Amino acid sequence: MSEAVIYDCNDEGIAVLTINRPDQRNCLSREVREALRAAWARFENDDGARIAILTGSGDKAFCAGGDLKEMVETGLKTPPRDMFPMPYENLRLTKPTIAAVNGAAFAGGWMIAQACDLCVASNNAQFGITEVRVGRGSPWSAPLIHMIPQRIYMEIVLTGKPISAARAYEIGLVNRLCEPGEALATATELAREVLSGAPLSVAAARETVMLSTEMGRSAALDAAYAVHEKAYNSEDAQEGPRAFAEKRKPQWTGR
Repeated sequence: MSEAVIYDCNDEGIAVLTINRPDQRNCLSREVREALRAAWARFENDDGARIAILTGSGDKAFCAGGDLKEMVETGLKTPPRDMFPMPYENLRLTKPTIAAVNGAAFAGGWMIAQACDLCVASNNAQFGITEVRVGRGSPWSAPLIHMIPQRIYMEIVLTGKPISAARAYEIGLVNRLCEPGEALATATELAREVLSGAPLSVAAARETVMLSTEMGRSAALDAAYAVHEKAYNSEDAQEGPRAFAEKRKPQWTGR
C-alpha cells in the first residue's frame, strides 16, 4: 500500500504534505493521523524546508474529517487533545503553512485547513463543520472567532450545512480561489510570495498575528515590538534597503 501521507520538498524550500487516501476521501484514520504527525515533524526538522503546503490527493476531497467507522469500533467519546495532528496547537511548528483545499473539507478536514496559516481553495471545494449532524462536537473551531464574523460562525456550527469555496472566500476563511485542479499550483505561487520576504521578518510577522489574537491591544503591541527585535538587528535588515537602493533582488541569509 502506498504512503498514507506523501512528503516532498523542492529546492525552493516548499514542502508538500499530501494526504494520500482518496478512496477513503482522505479521512483522518489512525493510519493517516500517524503519518501526518510524522510528516509535520519531518517538515519542522528539515532545514531545507521553509514553508509547507497541506493538500489531499484526488479531486473530490481535501479531507472528509474523522473516520466515523473507527469511532464506532473504538467507542470514542471525548477525543484526546492530541488525537488529531494540529499545526501550532499540539504540534510545535515554527514555519508558515498553507492549506491547498482541492475538494471537500468537512469536520476534521475543516479543522486541519483552519489550523494552517493561509488557505487556498479550488472553486469546487466545500467547507463544513458537520459535527452536529452526527452527534459529535467541534471545540477546535473556537479560533474561528478571530477569522470570521460571529453570526456566520454561529450559523456554520449550529446547522452543520456546508458552504461553497466562494462563500468561504467571501467571509475571509480562504485567501485565494482557483480553478479545479489548480489548488496546489496556486498555493505554491502563494508560498513563493511568502518566501520572497526576509526569513526573520516573515517569522516575526507571523508571530505578531498570532500574538494579536491572544492579547489586548497594548500587550500585543509590546509583544510585537519584542518579537521584531531579532529581525531589525539582522544582516537582512541592512541587505533589504541596500538591495532596493541598488535596484537588485535582495540576497537573504536569515541572519
